[in-house]
Amino acid sequence: MSDWFRTLTAGNNLPAAAATELQERGVVVMPGPLSPGRMERLARAYDAAMASAIGDDIRIGSSTTRVNDFVNRGAEFDDPYVFPPVLEACVRVIGRPFKLSTRLARTLRRHQPAQGLHVDVRRDSADWPLVGFILMVDEFRPDNGATCFVPGSHTRPRAPPDAMPNQPAVGQVPTCGRAGSLLIFNGSAWHGHGVNTTSETRRSIQGFFIPRDGHASTDFAARMAPETRARLSPLAHHVLAL
Repeated sequence: MSDWFRTLTAGNNLPAAAATELQERGVVVMPGPLSPGRMERLARAYDAAMASAIGDDIRIGSSTTRVNDFVNRGAEFDDPYVFPPVLEACVRVIGRPFKLSTRLARTLRRHQPAQGLHVDVRRDSADWPLVGFILMVDEFRPDNGATCFVPGSHTRPRAPPDAMPNQPAVGQVPTCGRAGSLLIFNGSAWHGHGVNTTSETRRSIQGFFIPRDGHASTDFAARMAPETRARLSPLAHHVLAL
């Protein structure tokens, strides 16, 4: 067991009520690490990074646009993936040394239908258990496609059935919060973004943690820019498995 993991295990930065909600419901929303002023700067940096991304880092899906590697895209994005409550959530859910697997931006486009329910990792995967977090760059509301979860579904032994993508699940709940809020969830929880009925996009930054011996989706060491490496804390180096 690493010294970092022992330190995180001994921490008390995840409030008891939040830890209970994560354990029982599989998802919790809490205040994020950034002040309103810093969130405004992050939102501007988000738009600039999305506009300047090129090549394979961009993925345009049926309802969302994603850009990969939001570790290297500016200091504005450094705090959430080393935010102590997020790391302590990983200790509780993963239960052994872990690392960041990927970090991306995701914009839900305007006037889009709901996403089918899914899980982010199969239980028979080497990357299970998984902890995800979503920093709400914009407010998450029922009308703009807030991510919906089926509370308690992370304890179910199977993923959503194939027939479910076009059917609303009983007990599916939109997970809402103000801009700057942080959503932390168990990757085995059934979830998917809701319908965006508005004429505005909804922006978020997401990250996923997996066991340290799992296969990360992003090779951070290979992609690491010298200026990024120089500014990152020792804890960030550890979390990124550099």
